[in-house]
Amino acid sequence: MLSKEETKKLAAMHAFKHVQQNMVLGVGTGSTVYWFIQELAVRVKAGLVCTCIPTSSATGILAKQLGIPMQTLNDVEKIDVTVDGADEIDPQLNLIKGGGAALLQEKMVAAASDKLVIIADSSKRVQQLGVFPLPLEVVPFGWKQVQRRIKSFYNISVSLRMKNDQPLVTDHGHYILDCHYGQIADAAALAIALNNIPGVVDNGLFIHMAKEAIIAGADGKLQTISV
Repeated sequence: MLSKEETKKLAAMHAFKHVQQNMVLGVGTGSTVYWFIQELAVRVKAGLVCTCIPTSSATGILAKQLGIPMQTLNDVEKIDVTVDGADEIDPQLNLIKGGGAALLQEKMVAAASDKLVIIADSSKRVQQLGVFPLPLEVVPFGWKQVQRRIKSFYNISVSLRMKNDQPLVTDHGHYILDCHYGQIADAAALAIALNNIPGVVDNGLFIHMAKEAIIAGADGKLQTISV
């Protein structure tokens, strides 16, 4: 049986079937994408030419340390392929993302991409989204009003994400509210409803954005799901 990290690495390596010379690549965030970045650095040193767009400052810093050329989303017209992770993946490849607090930039990069490929271990597959708390990126001004509105309307627990006893601040200066739904019956409708609340910048529901998910199991088997 493979360890958790070996499983993540297996999924990440398989994503390179989508990587070709002279591509613009979106490079995701998280512990599974870490292995993709490590291998990407090896291939760049070996002669792979690519332009890479990071989905977070953490990804950008790591990539630059490894010698991977990085640009911003404003520097390109579109992205050929983005490889990213997810916190939950349902059978239609709808996702919950934002466990790493990078959901806004991740969604912007994904939206600019011809293809979003998700890499994950098998624990991220679910029949219905919602067990993982749904992250909302919110404006710090009046965040408690957003929290109260969601708690009262949906009758759920909504917690402010903290770091070192202070509110976690995202790359773009926002806070994260984690919404504990348990299960989400209509993810598409919920995504629209949440984004209509003043003060919500965006939510961690990625609806009909992923085109493929590469899922690795602890037994070493890979499953590719496409829509």
